Amino acid sequence: MEIRDKVEKALDQIRPYLIADGGNVRILDIVDNSKLYLELLGSCGTCPMSMMTVKAGIEQAVKQEVPEIISVISVNKVENQVPDLQ
Repeated sequence: MEIRDKVEKALDQIRPYLIADGGNVRILDIVDNSKLYLELLGSCGTCPMSMMTVKAGIEQAVKQEVPEIISVISVNKVENQVPDLQ
């Protein structure tokens, strides 16, 4: 199984909780098979608790299922432009 598929599977475990609060998450990139860049969608993208959601929820769930991932970074897109992730 590819690392991206493993990450998606891990995210699928927590998506119901994000969706229940009007949000979601999507993978932007996985760099060096160890750094996961995500975009928080919907209400998650503007929530003042989003960093806690990323670190205490998303990052922990992903690291537990995909130990190759060493960090999870939330990237907010501005005017549909994704920053250089390298």
